[in-house]
Amino acid sequence: MIAYIKGHIAYKSPTRVIIETGGVGYELHISLNTYAQLEKLDTAKVLVHEVIREDAYILFGFATEQERQLFGLLISVSGIGPATAQLLLSAMTPEEVQVAIMGEDDRAFSKVKGIGPKTARRLILELKDKLAKILVEVPLREDVRMSHNKLHEEALSALLALQIPRVQAQKALNKALQLQPDIEQVEALIKLALQQLG
Repeated sequence: MIAYIKGHIAYKSPTRVIIETGGVGYELHISLNTYAQLEKLDTAKVLVHEVIREDAYILFGFATEQERQLFGLLISVSGIGPATAQLLLSAMTPEEVQVAIMGEDDRAFSKVKGIGPKTARRLILELKDKLAKILVEVPLREDVRMSHNKLHEEALSALLALQIPRVQAQKALNKALQLQPDIEQVEALIKLALQQLG
């Protein structure tokens, strides 16, 4: 199984990228979110999800572990294939998808081609519990270092104690860590996260 591909970006478009490494060019299907993060780069490390069918072997690429995990969850839902999951992650950010699922907002998915009201409700029903576990266990961004785990947990506990809903608290912490990835004090992280809620 291919976990990631790291190398020179030989070609990129909003829907696919070719990464050349070791004299081989790997074509990966990507979302607009991933394209936005790769757009200005010449070399990249792209996380991979393989889809193997009788008639095809397709690689899907992701800039973050969060997006790759979401993709895996989405395609586990009956009625959502890899192409629809890719469309969904192009129409919405991973954070927006998580907030819509956790908030049971099926209307948020209405703008995505191929996802009707029934599929949206099924998606929420099947993924809400799974996502709740991932939100607690995994930082929302791949580049948040392991040293942030304890900091993240303490700040999350404090925000929950302030009666802030878990999804909003997670999103605010993620934004705060994006703004200041080197933050080391819990108090500073909480204050910054609270500013993101405003």
